[in-house]
Amino acid sequence: MGKVEENKRLKKDAIVNSAFSLFIQKGINETSIADIMKKAELAKGTFYLYFKDKFEVRDYLVRKKATQIFEDAYHTMEQSDVVEFDDKIIFLVDHMLNQLNDNKILLRFISKNLSWGIFRHAIQNMSGERGLNAEDCMKQMFEESDLKFRNPEMLLFMIIELVNSTAHNVILYRQPVELPELKEYLYPLIRRMIRDFTIEESELVMV
Repeated sequence: MGKVEENKRLKKDAIVNSAFSLFIQKGINETSIADIMKKAELAKGTFYLYFKDKFEVRDYLVRKKATQIFEDAYHTMEQSDVVEFDDKIIFLVDHMLNQLNDNKILLRFISKNLSWGIFRHAIQNMSGERGLNAEDCMKQMFEESDLKFRNPEMLLFMIIELVNSTAHNVILYRQPVELPELKEYLYPLIRRMIRDFTIEESELVMV
């Protein structure tokens, strides 16, 4: 990376990090672009070289933070001895839930946009280079599995939506149950969803 590119990256980092800090402290509606650039110690006009408005920064941050959650879970899973496909999915879900439980401020910020953030195509990391693509990682998991699935993209979307929607109130408000109890219900349900999307050998023969 050349000096010019590095300088651009540092400025974008400053804008994004300042915005995230202010969004968490004040909320996006109470945060102005002037506030962001003052905290970043950059001229206000510099903002528009990178983003259209503060809502585009928010969307960028949701994608970035959600992708980081997935990346951490995926890399940890790769280093584990988990073999079976459904066990891998449960491992990923459990790791992501634990991360959100440990960082409730982040969960509030992401709100219920976890699936959108993770599976948004062409996810970019802070350097502007293509980062870990969750869809590519999951596609590889499907290909490495001995199982065949009908509409795997829908299966993944439904699992992440289920996880995020149920965990939101449980983690933030402990309603209607605590997180460990939610997991007792959630994980068997995910396994059943995987089975329901699995194409049996008899179906493959008929095709």
